[in-house]
Amino acid sequence: MEDWVAELQRGRSDAAWDLFLGRYRRLIFAAIRHYAQDYDDVMDVFARACEALRADELRRLRSWVDQPDHRARFSTWLVTVVRHLTVDWFRHRDGRRRLSVAAEGLPPLRRRIFECVFLDQRSHIEAYELIHAAEAPTLTFREFLSELRATYHAVSGGRRGQVLRDLAPTADAPDDLPDPTGPSTTAAAEQSQLMERALSVLPPDDRLIVELYVLEELPAETVAQVLGLANAKAVYNRAYRALAAVREQLERAGVRREDL
Repeated sequence: MEDWVAELQRGRSDAAWDLFLGRYRRLIFAAIRHYAQDYDDVMDVFARACEALRADELRRLRSWVDQPDHRARFSTWLVTVVRHLTVDWFRHRDGRRRLSVAAEGLPPLRRRIFECVFLDQRSHIEAYELIHAAEAPTLTFREFLSELRATYHAVSGGRRGQVLRDLAPTADAPDDLPDPTGPSTTAAAEQSQLMERALSVLPPDDRLIVELYVLEELPAETVAQVLGLANAKAVYNRAYRALAAVREQLERAGVRREDL
């Protein structure tokens, strides 16, 4: 049992908070920096995250502690909570007007797709049906997919782009969408499903290690510290094993090693 949990269960919220923050400060910052680059933004979001986590006698933290069965480590749960808080902060600060600035330079059709998907929170199918029925009756779904991919690529660069991607009501990344210029949209969709299934074999902790160490490029020593691992070598070992597991899963699905 972590020391902050013990203090929380004794009813000593202030002591629990101090211990919790000392233990997980780095992880909270790492989760925030997934979206924010500007120093002031990072610090503002950090303050908001701390305020939310500390509210109501640490209600959010208690909700995890009180769960009878923890399917993931606390660090995995915390990253998810902080990221939701971060996206909510950007949505509240920027609002529709400032977020729409990202689409000002887009052609009319892509700007309309941006409004439907990112601002109105419509699914890809809903966006197509709306645009097709009201504004572009000759637009085919294949053509729509091409414009949708181009829209994602246009607005999803950099840290602000990551926020916009998470504001979209779908988990599809632009490169996961079927390629309408390819020989088969069905084949592309199947490849996306293969990759998702390959990643799903990883336990939540290993996925978090890959994310922090490989994608976020945090030093292995930092990842080890925030996740409670023994040392940097433990991070290396688990990251390499996780990537090997993904590779093996893809090979079993028929993806050749030279194509990985």
